Amino acid sequence: MSAAAAPTQLDSTSETPLLRDDADGIATLTLNRPAARNALSLGLMAALQAELDAIRADRSVRAVILRGAGPAFCAGHDLKEMRAQPDRAFAEAVFRACSALMLAITQMPQPVIAQVHGIATAAGCQLVATCDLAVCTRDARFATPGVNIGLFCSTPMVALSRAVPRKAALEMLLLGEPIDATEAVRIGLVNRAVPESELEGTVRGMAMRIAAKAPRVLAIGKEAFAAQADLGLEDAYAYAAEVMTRNLMMADAAEGIDAFLQKREPRWEA
Repeated sequence: MSAAAAPTQLDSTSETPLLRDDADGIATLTLNRPAARNALSLGLMAALQAELDAIRADRSVRAVILRGAGPAFCAGHDLKEMRAQPDRAFAEAVFRACSALMLAITQMPQPVIAQVHGIATAAGCQLVATCDLAVCTRDARFATPGVNIGLFCSTPMVALSRAVPRKAALEMLLLGEPIDATEAVRIGLVNRAVPESELEGTVRGMAMRIAAKAPRVLAIGKEAFAAQADLGLEDAYAYAAEVMTRNLMMADAAEGIDAFLQKREPRWEA
């Protein structure tokens, strides 16, 4: 982890609740509370939010990998922390921070890939559903189990219901039972499941292929994908046509088309 990328806030259970490593235009963020299964304490969410804000403004970063240290990706919110401070103000702060974090991932121009192993439950499953792409190990498990402890996974529901079909989302939310990697791929929660030995290489390979694209074009595409999904069909086509026209007028489009026609590698603007 470079000094410039040091975490911005400490966590009560770890000096560095979040690690960042940058290489080849890819920022890797590691949730670093392994003893707590990387539960999203308020401190960890603040550190992650700060790094995402910094990455958003960093034109040298073209893709982001989000992963977890230890035996799990993320077990959701820190229930011990929440029970230790059971007042309404703290609960509001937790869910406000969580919502802002998920929006930051969705709205940042760089694509974000979840690298998942072990479990991804509740807000951890929400993280997976929010990321643009997700790859997991074949033994990974996913769940929104809040209904089992009297706390329906309402905020994870927002991301989950936008990532998978309605009935698949409701089955996870109402039953609170884990699904395996095969089912997660089938319903579209993750892109692919791979052997544990291939997880890091698969995710990094995807990130490097993304990082080789024109960053401004990726940003336009990610924003447009989210915006058109909330529109009716006719409005979506009108919006997409306007975006594509604007994209075509960019120097990167001219360079990319010329490179294709001239059978050479494109030279994108930084």
